[in-house]
Amino acid sequence: MTTALRKAAPLIAIVALAIVLRLVLLAVNAFSFNSDEAVLTLMARHILQGERPAFFYGQTYMGSLDAYLVAGAFALAGESILVERLVQVMLYAVIVLVGYGVARRITGNRHTALMTALLYAVPPVLLTLYTTVSQGGHVEMLLVGSLVVWLGLYLESDTARMSSRLMWLAWGLLVGLEFWIWGLGLAFTVPTALWLLWRMRVRGWRGYLLAALGFALGSAPWWLGNFRTVNLAVMELLGQRVAGTATTGNLFGNVALRIFNFIVLGLPALLGLRFPWSAQGLPLWLAVLPLVLYLGTLGYALRKPVGRLQATPLKGVLSPGYPSGVGIAGDKRSEPVAEAGRWLMWGIGVTLFVGFALTPFGGDPTGRYFQPLYLPLFVFTADALKALRERVGRWAWLMLAVVLIFNLVGTVQAALTNPPGITTQFETITDVNPRYDAELMDFLRANGGTRGYGSYWASFRIAFLSNEEIILIARLPYKADLRYTPRDDRYAPYGKLVEESGSVVYVTTNHPVLDELLRERFSSRGVTFSEKQIGDYHVFYNLSRQVTPDELDIVRK
Repeated sequence: MTTALRKAAPLIAIVALAIVLRLVLLAVNAFSFNSDEAVLTLMARHILQGERPAFFYGQTYMGSLDAYLVAGAFALAGESILVERLVQVMLYAVIVLVGYGVARRITGNRHTALMTALLYAVPPVLLTLYTTVSQGGHVEMLLVGSLVVWLGLYLESDTARMSSRLMWLAWGLLVGLEFWIWGLGLAFTVPTALWLLWRMRVRGWRGYLLAALGFALGSAPWWLGNFRTVNLAVMELLGQRVAGTATTGNLFGNVALRIFNFIVLGLPALLGLRFPWSAQGLPLWLAVLPLVLYLGTLGYALRKPVGRLQATPLKGVLSPGYPSGVGIAGDKRSEPVAEAGRWLMWGIGVTLFVGFALTPFGGDPTGRYFQPLYLPLFVFTADALKALRERVGRWAWLMLAVVLIFNLVGTVQAALTNPPGITTQFETITDVNPRYDAELMDFLRANGGTRGYGSYWASFRIAFLSNEEIILIARLPYKADLRYTPRDDRYAPYGKLVEESGSVVYVTTNHPVLDELLRERFSSRGVTFSEKQIGDYHVFYNLSRQVTPDELDIVRK
């Protein structure tokens, strides 16, 4: 084994561990399949058929890069949920590598970087969920955002080299791409951009112009896709779509509620103390040591002395893999680089907190918008563990092991509690047991029910699973209070197919109130029908005439 391969072996093993753990979860069918993921797979199928969507269906703020990547995988390996999820697994493997690179850049210490990668490899269930089950851009947002940070660190330390001009262009391209993929990536790009402006304010303007050009190129799909509706797109970028998730009716009350959500709901999900879809998690006594480590990490990161943010690097012996200008000798850090890098990590946290508190996204209880925080959390935790090892020796590895085991046990418990399994559904009424999907599809085919109406959480799942033989457009409410938004009907061509059909069915899920209302409205309009319960599904079929949900007047808007 060569020296280079020997040095790379631990990182290769960590990346392999990250991949294997996810493959095991996929093998035991630990993740539920819902309509958000189904929309992504349908988009990938339609791309192979010639469509070119710029955004996730029904939205103007989440780019379709994930769908194009999945479409490529479908072209190579066939269309399936597994193939789509394997794309996410491979992308996450790259995130582990980039996390290692960021930690190495900031700390200059290989062992700290390896610990950062290991924390990525065995993360809390929140990160495992949203980087294995695609929701339209989570993995790409994390990957490109991490690359924005890594390349920003490279630019700050390598301005004397001619290649930095190309790197400025590449950095701007990544920032633009991140803007198109998902606005949540601003948690990475805003502090990195401000950090570079501060650190390099006296080093010329050519780099900034190249970065601006790169941004224009990378974000072009966003501008072209929103050419006629920029105002609407900006509003959706700021959370208009989720404006009703939680509100008190006034600005200060909303901000207070969002800060409460951040601390009481979001952070526990981030750290693995609870599952994203539930208030429950592992027994609290198991969380004591991980919580002690995380609190100690926060204290260590806050009290660590911060030197001057000077732009001139220290002189010293260069460690392998670092460009000229980074003064790192072995495990000794270049203090301006290390301390400034820690400022950048704090900037990610502050930017996300401000965005969460001031926009409607702060009403979301799942913790899914906290994912950018994992980069600073893991870097700080690894750095604190290195400092702990210098004081207590190998006992520090015990703390690392405790956190990894805690994350792993939480993931296993969630996977074994199936249904619901590891799921993105945080409302029980929307969680449909997939065990009855095949029976439902067979029944609809046998009873002329391949066209009709359903709720969002059934329609797109069934469309993909039936190879779009069965189309149930999302015109029925799924919330307990019968609220409905036309945005659930994400794909207009399906509506035309249903309108042109000779007969329709109505398929509801976990909604006895809606079932009773449909019975009453059908009867009051002289429509006869038959009913069938199939697991979580309830089917109204053999309708005496075709009738639309608008005619039945069953939803609150």
